[in-house]
Amino acid sequence: MIKKHLLTAWLMTFWTTVLLGVIYPLFVRAGAGLLFPDKAQGQLLHRNGNVIGSRIIGQPFTGPGYFHSRPSSAGSAGYDATSSQGSNLGPTNRKLVERITADVQGCRGRLIWSPRRHLG
Repeated sequence: MIKKHLLTAWLMTFWTTVLLGVIYPLFVRAGAGLLFPDKAQGQLLHRNGNVIGSRIIGQPFTGPGYFHSRPSSAGSAGYDATSSQGSNLGPTNRKLVERITADVQGCRGRLIWSPRRHLG
């Protein structure tokens, strides 16, 4: 009796893994490739036949309904891939403290959801 249950459990695990871990992702990938060929490939940018990046990496989101991306030193006017290293400023650095203070004040002005307002 226990052998039958173990065999059933093993077969269910195997076939569920094949169906949901292999067949379904391949089906979705093929469907996306057929319906949205440019977007399914990551919207890659090419220069001289070489892939140089993607249109959707580092794009600015400024609307109030979007999450805010993490602060970056990658260009003051937006994303600049040639300047993507960190700032290496420590927690006691005055420039970092001033930037974080300004970021917090800016976020407070754009805050849509507030724990005080919504949780009492």
